[in-house]
Amino acid sequence: MLKGAIFDMDGLMFDTEQIWQKNWNKTADEMGITLPEEFKYNICGTSGKLMNSVIEKYYGVADGAPVAAKVKQMVHDDLIDFTPEKPGIHEILEFFRQKGVRMAVASSSTEEVIRRNLKNTNTEDYIEAIVSGAGMKNGKPAPDIFLKAAEMLGIDPKECYVFEDAFNGVTAGYNAGCRTIMIPDMSQPTDEIRAMATGGVYESLLAAKEALENE
Repeated sequence: MLKGAIFDMDGLMFDTEQIWQKNWNKTADEMGITLPEEFKYNICGTSGKLMNSVIEKYYGVADGAPVAAKVKQMVHDDLIDFTPEKPGIHEILEFFRQKGVRMAVASSSTEEVIRRNLKNTNTEDYIEAIVSGAGMKNGKPAPDIFLKAAEMLGIDPKECYVFEDAFNGVTAGYNAGCRTIMIPDMSQPTDEIRAMATGGVYESLLAAKEALENE
């Protein structure tokens, strides 16, 4: 078993990616825009300049930052008191704790949102390090966010699992040299993405935990 585990948050730990997509679509509707199916694949896991560039492409605006800020606030308001959990999140966190595996969260969300969601779900005590993509120069699919999380844990990236649900996140984990495990949420992996999920593709966190128990 490896020494560290780094978790994405939206769509992986918590069932929040659907809330993001709802608000992306609501904002697009207000602007008279219909977003194609591919939008969700391209926006998932992004932050900063990359997120803005995706918005600019699909919303047809010169600057994506105001749209991003609006949607982030809408998501924040939706999740202020309650964060829906993904099945198996408590079980896999407790499993890693029992095995002495150190854990981090690396998410494109702001640190404020990450900490609030962890508090809402009573999972904050499991997590030793938090990295927000909002403060990273290069967001996913660049490896920076996972490399930083591994550094904060004091563990070689090759000794870390990365748990992801999105194409951009799986690519980032692979590029970081981590053993990347995909738990699909909004989209099923392509052959290319499946090849980068070096730790396997599982239908749930519980299924991933069961596989790790046999290592």
